Amino acid sequence: MPSSHSAIVMGMTTAVGKYAGVNSAAFALALIFSFVVMYDAAGLRRAAGRQAAILEQALSKNLVNNARRQEAKASSSFFGHTPVEVLVGAVIGVVAGLIL
Repeated sequence: MPSSHSAIVMGMTTAVGKYAGVNSAAFALALIFSFVVMYDAAGLRRAAGRQAAILEQALSKNLVNNARRQEAKASSSFFGHTPVEVLVGAVIGVVAGLIL
């Protein structure tokens, strides 16, 4: 699934560029904000998701009770997006910003 965070911020940045101009300070701020959000979606959150998966694996090996094992399996989830998902979300956001 494409990154909705990337789509939203790139749509905003495109709209700001369209209406305020790409040489405006508002566009520069929106673009920087977009890069920070997309970096977070692809990098930091993905790393946190990998760490959570490793931690859950380590905990599940030490749990004796079946109920606790099921609870650990049910809570496993990944955060963040792959770089491709972030890129596709950004493209969708730019297209939406140009259309609206």
